[in-house]
Amino acid sequence: MISVFGKPACSTGGFPTLRRGSLSNYVLIAQDDLNTLGFRTGGLDGIFGGATQSAVISYQRSRGLAADGIVGCNTWRSLQENVVGTGPTSTTIN
Repeated sequence: MISVFGKPACSTGGFPTLRRGSLSNYVLIAQDDLNTLGFRTGGLDGIFGGATQSAVISYQRSRGLAADGIVGCNTWRSLQENVVGTGPTSTTIN
């Protein structure tokens, strides 16, 4: 597994780039965002596995982003912009 706490995904800062094998609280944030937006990650465990990768790809396709399964700068920005104001759902971490 890849533990990611380092370099931000965007040159201006922010969350780190995540990909399959990443293991961190940032993965948990991405999973929470994806689940809140209706893209199921198979749970909230902080592990970037196959289900999370599939959810990322589906999300990226739905937003016209490069569907590479990597949560980089553009995907983070899109997730954060789209999750704001959604309010709590049954999958949102409180």
